[in-house]
Amino acid sequence: MKIRRKLPKASRSSRPLYIVGYSSDPLAPSYLQAWFDLEYGGPLRYTRQPTDTTHARQDAAEVLATHGPWSALFRVALNEAKATAWKDRLNWRHPYAGQVVPTSTTPAHVCDHVLHAARLARGLTLLSEGTAYDLVTQTYLNPSDWQDLTLSEFHTKDHVVVSQGDTDRPNEEWFYTLGLSKFGRDELETFQPVGLPGQPVLERLGDIAAELNRLGSQPKVGQTLAFSDIGLSVSFLGHRTAQLGGLAVPLREIRWMKTIA
Repeated sequence: MKIRRKLPKASRSSRPLYIVGYSSDPLAPSYLQAWFDLEYGGPLRYTRQPTDTTHARQDAAEVLATHGPWSALFRVALNEAKATAWKDRLNWRHPYAGQVVPTSTTPAHVCDHVLHAARLARGLTLLSEGTAYDLVTQTYLNPSDWQDLTLSEFHTKDHVVVSQGDTDRPNEEWFYTLGLSKFGRDELETFQPVGLPGQPVLERLGDIAAELNRLGSQPKVGQTLAFSDIGLSVSFLGHRTAQLGGLAVPLREIRWMKTIA
C-alpha cells in the first residue's frame, strides 16, 4: 500500500510573513520558480493548493513552494478586496498584492523555513519591481533594499530589527527587537537612563537575539544565561504584551553584564 506523505500546513496563526504589492499585472508563478532556481540552486517545487472558487485566474491559487526540506505558502494575486485593504493599511499605491505565509515546522528547522519564506518574498519583489512589507518587523522592502539582503545563508540580522522608542518610564530610554516572533520566541526589550549612548545597546540586543536563535532557546522569566560566544551574562526580568503598529507583541525584559574571560 502506498503511503501518502502529509504536506506541510500553514502556521497556526496563518498570518502572512510578507505582503508584496505591485502596480502591474501579477507575474506567473513559473517566473518565480525559474528565478529561484538560478538564484539559490533549486529546484523549487510547486504543489498547487485547491483554488479559491471566487477566482478564475490560475495565479490566484495558493501554492506550496518547497526547496529540499523547506517550505512556505504563497499567493501571487490576492483578491481585489484584500489587495485594496492592504493598499489602504500600508499606504502604498500598488493595486495588486500577493503574500507569503510560513508553514508549521519544528523549532530546530524554523530558521531555515523563515529564510525560505524571505527568499520567496525577495523574488516576488524583484521580479515585479514592487514593495514587500514585513508584517513582523513592520518594515518596507523595495528592490534596492533586497539587493543588500542576498539571503545566501541564514543571518538573524536579516530577519530581526532592533529599534529605540519612547517609554512611559521617567528618565529612561526603551530598546526592543521585532522579528524574533517569526521563530516562535518573544521579542526582547531593555531600558537605560536617558543620555547614555544608544548604539552599543542596539548592537548588544542584536547579538543576544542571534544567540537565542542559534541556541534555539526561550528562557523563562527569572533565568540568567551565560552567552560565552559574545561574553555576556543575560538576565530575563519580566514579561508583558505591548501594542506596536497595531499588533500585540510579547516582550521579555532583559539586562546583561559582561562576563570575565
